[in-house]
Amino acid sequence: MKYKTILIFLLPLTLIMSCKSEISKEDRLIADARAIHKRVITLDTHCDINVKNFTDSLNYTQDLDTQITLPKMKEGGLDVAWFIVYTGQDSLTEAGYKKAYENAMSKFNAIHKLVEEIAPNDIELALNSEDVRRIDAKGKKAAMIGIENGYPVGLDLSNVEKFYKLGARYMSLSHNGHSQLCDSNTGERDSIWLHNGLSDLGKQVVTEMNRVGMMIDVSHPSKESMRQMIELSKAPIIASHSSARALCNHSRNLDDEQLGWLKENGGVVQTVAFTSYLNTEKYEARNKAMEDIRGKIIDSLDITWYNWSEFRALDEPTQMEFVANRKRVMDIANEKANQIKDFPAAVSVEDFVNHIDYLVEKIGIDHVGISSDFDGGGGIEGWGDASETFNVTLELVKRGYTEAQIEQLWSGNLLRVLDEVETVAKEIQSKS
Repeated sequence: MKYKTILIFLLPLTLIMSCKSEISKEDRLIADARAIHKRVITLDTHCDINVKNFTDSLNYTQDLDTQITLPKMKEGGLDVAWFIVYTGQDSLTEAGYKKAYENAMSKFNAIHKLVEEIAPNDIELALNSEDVRRIDAKGKKAAMIGIENGYPVGLDLSNVEKFYKLGARYMSLSHNGHSQLCDSNTGERDSIWLHNGLSDLGKQVVTEMNRVGMMIDVSHPSKESMRQMIELSKAPIIASHSSARALCNHSRNLDDEQLGWLKENGGVVQTVAFTSYLNTEKYEARNKAMEDIRGKIIDSLDITWYNWSEFRALDEPTQMEFVANRKRVMDIANEKANQIKDFPAAVSVEDFVNHIDYLVEKIGIDHVGISSDFDGGGGIEGWGDASETFNVTLELVKRGYTEAQIEQLWSGNLLRVLDEVETVAKEIQSKS
């Protein structure tokens, strides 16, 4: 009888201790992930900007309703943000090139205003890997600059060096639509190509980017454009925001053959946290279920809604306005949807890291990185803005990645490519 009494008392105690042990194990994992997250340099290669958020009265020192701000970067432990000089594709005319150039310059000026006038004590412009590490060691955030669409180059090759001197350290030669430099991935929709890869000017631009030390970005150009860029380039290339096509069949992702080219070239693919590039089935199921909820929110806010195919045809100011409105609508819709039982799940950090896992297995840890496409349509459940950046590191730790591997994924691989591109540029310049 006494033996049974002892068992009755011991059993709850054992269960409690077991629960505490499990909780402690989870707590330890989170603590380890936080320590790793703090030690490594976290770098996101694609964050779009709107120049209206770079003024004296409205800027990134404030917690704006954007996915990237300084407060959000600090909260989430995002150390380096590549701000994007994006220009939507328009006509291949003198007037089109002039307008594109002016748009690009307005974004260069906005980024410089942020680091030089608005918040120089919080963020600095980094031009190379040494700058990144120096700025991070001071406890400040680093800004870097990428160009999405080489359209603003126009027909003037000297603009490549001009953009480099303004801080640009990568450039894609097209976006949604064929540019004067190369074909876009969007040609897959109708199989209509303008150059069958690179134009003659595009080939000159690749050579010039090698000469000045600017990374070549293949995220938006066509597959044939990528093949020709790799064949021509003397330096490694990057895909600044793309994922694995084997897991999600979208033309913005890289197929296994392209991944093989990239590995052989020594480049890196920056896995992108964009819902429809990660899990088509989950994205479409939730998107369809969201229609009624979203429609009511759109009506109440009195805004115009576009699907992504319509979005491509909009002028850039309208695109930027829609991206901001889309975030407002989706934030409200997701909040409502998450209160509905058995509502289709959102594309999440787990889906994102599934792509990282695949890419690492396919081409090796040395060739994989991380990007968000924040304020350009990116963002997933768990990494909806920069304040949630830690969740990516946490998921990587859960999957068994070591600190050294996580450092590679977050910044080491990308900065290694940047260093190698600079080395090639110095060799070219020394021979000229």
